[in-house]
Amino acid sequence: MDIAKFKKAYLIGIKGSGMVAVAEIFVFSGMAVTGSDTKEKFFTDKVLEKLNIKYFEKFSAKNIPNDADVVIYSTAYNESNNIELAEAKKRNLPILSYPEILGELFNKKYGIAVCGTHGKTTTSAMLSSVMKYCGVDPTAVIGSRIIDWGSNALVGKGDFFVLEADEFQNKLKLYGPKAAVVTSIDWDHPDFFPNFSEYKKAFSDFVAKIPKTGFLVCCGDDANVAEIGKSARCAILKYGFSKNNDFIITRVKKLIPGIIGEKFEVAFKGKGLGKFEIKLPGRHNVSNAAAVIAVCHKIGLGLEKVKEALNNFQGTSRRFEYIGERNGAILIDDYGHHPEEIKATLKSAREIYPDKNIIAVFHPHSYSRTEVLLADFAQSFSDANKVIVLDIYGSAREKSGKVSSRDLVSQINKYDFGKAEYIATIKEVVDYLKNRIGQNDIVLCIGAGNVFEVAEKLKSPHP
Repeated sequence: MDIAKFKKAYLIGIKGSGMVAVAEIFVFSGMAVTGSDTKEKFFTDKVLEKLNIKYFEKFSAKNIPNDADVVIYSTAYNESNNIELAEAKKRNLPILSYPEILGELFNKKYGIAVCGTHGKTTTSAMLSSVMKYCGVDPTAVIGSRIIDWGSNALVGKGDFFVLEADEFQNKLKLYGPKAAVVTSIDWDHPDFFPNFSEYKKAFSDFVAKIPKTGFLVCCGDDANVAEIGKSARCAILKYGFSKNNDFIITRVKKLIPGIIGEKFEVAFKGKGLGKFEIKLPGRHNVSNAAAVIAVCHKIGLGLEKVKEALNNFQGTSRRFEYIGERNGAILIDDYGHHPEEIKATLKSAREIYPDKNIIAVFHPHSYSRTEVLLADFAQSFSDANKVIVLDIYGSAREKSGKVSSRDLVSQINKYDFGKAEYIATIKEVVDYLKNRIGQNDIVLCIGAGNVFEVAEKLKSPHP
């Protein structure tokens, strides 16, 4: 399919973070773009408005233009649950899924794919921001809004394409990377990958596609990543804190107590590369930054520029993002939806605010993930003083399951009696907290659904 010939595209599920990135690339290539989605509000509404893209907030067969050259659809939809996709097939219009069109765009450039269970959003955003600062003008598609960009995409004229490569539904099989970063591997998406072996195989098959002339940057501190790396035919560069890595992280310390950020040093094969600073919290983000340094070193970018760019990087939305305050309480939002991510987020919060009362508001994401990882979730809140658990966010993927948020609350309280409380809805949580929190509190909203609305509403004078 020759994308260059398309003049008019219609996007079903246009508010999705990946879909809006594709829309942005299309617009900058001169294509006319319209689309549709639900009425639910996301950061992407503002991006679509900025791009002057018109879209419907209701699905209808009548929405699709008669002269559409191609229809792109979010994989949350199929012809059974979306009337527009059924209509497009009925009309015999050219149709591509979001990962298919992304693969078409990515594979035409020098694609650097950032993948892994945790850290891929921050690492890919940081990498593309640093590359842009260093003047290589990359194209990038990231799964979250980057604070400095105001969107989640870059449309560059350079040879590089940085992609946050999501493994769900094994989208990885559609991408042909010239290079890749693997940040971490823990079993996830049990609704698609029935066991850990199948999950790891998706990554092994992916890195095996990197050509011999390419390279793989991988976390040498993760045994599962090391296992996956054995499938690669290309040069392998390992980063991490242990001494067996090529890029070794040392001398990690906080910028200033109470200020979010880290200082650290990196050495490559025994030679010091210098001191670096980031405005992001935690050793996990130091590790993410080391991955970026490794890629930049490999492609020959000047390290002084890399240092400046890392220090200037403001992060992405929904990754330990400061939202505001209420009654002196600090409101933070984070996308963490896996036990290891929750642990890392809360550990960072405890290091920054050692004496504060940390209230974690957790929104479990998907019934299958909650069920399979229930015991792990229950033991991931040790750095919180109190945990509020909302009803499970099933999204378009799942409507029901065998486990509930009450089950998770019960499991948490088995390990730490009375710590967790079940409150079903966002409105109820806001009503519960708005007059109870004060200067000694941190409200940390955690989850991949719309739990961020708790912090946003609490910030409002009249929630």
